[in-house]
Amino acid sequence: MSESLKADCESCFGLCCVALPFAASADFAIDKDAGRPCPNLEADFRCGIHRDLRERGFPGCTVYDCFGAGQKVSQVTFAGQDWRRAPETATRMFAVFPVVRQLHELLWYLTEALTLDPARELHDDLRAALDETGRLSRADADTLLLVDVPAHRQSVNTLLLRTSELVRGETPRRKNRRGADLIGAKLKGADLRGADLRGAYLIGADLRGADLRLADLIGADLRGAELAGADLTGSIFLTQPQLNAARGDGATKLSAALTRPAHWSASDRPRRGARPRR
Repeated sequence: MSESLKADCESCFGLCCVALPFAASADFAIDKDAGRPCPNLEADFRCGIHRDLRERGFPGCTVYDCFGAGQKVSQVTFAGQDWRRAPETATRMFAVFPVVRQLHELLWYLTEALTLDPARELHDDLRAALDETGRLSRADADTLLLVDVPAHRQSVNTLLLRTSELVRGETPRRKNRRGADLIGAKLKGADLRGADLRGAYLIGADLRGADLRLADLIGADLRGAELAGADLTGSIFLTQPQLNAARGDGATKLSAALTRPAHWSASDRPRRGARPRR
């Protein structure tokens, strides 16, 4: 996966900590309006409580990922202009960030789709969609604010759905649980190879030891899902934020493009002095 689709907080002006709203909940300890800096954001755009986010009531921050949109908006769209030093950029910068974030999420899916050999008949169309999405993400702020993101997502999703069908077509007895309510479902050890779990609600589901190879997980809600020992190698359209929101362990099998979340194991916690990730 291209490094440009992974968050580089060193090159970002803390946009996720400012542009996005928070609602006081189990994920965030406070209410925060869009465009207002989080009180934990420091002058150098670092998070002042990064090492203790979960303990301080901000687990939502630990699962968020911008797919590299933060550094794109900070360094490309606004050419390195800091919203604090150039406050006239703030309103547009904060409005552009969620647009680019959605485009970068689509870039992640399209990049993955182009690695899937069973969908090779679609590769030309997928590459064209990738190029167009990339072009949009590099546009100036005024152009980005005019992008019809829902329409573009729908166009890309049509290709991703066809890709999914081709990839999963090689798996016998595929289960169709698209958009299913599987909140808290007891699926320990389940054979979900090639399952269509698009948009499924798997909040708190017990998927320990489940076989999710080649399962389509695009948009699946995995908050609090138990993935200890589950096999996710080859699952398609699984993103880092989904994985971050779940619970796994050292035995959970992942594809190479994904990183085992630090909170899955105490031994994976950031070292003292590490650069905070927002």
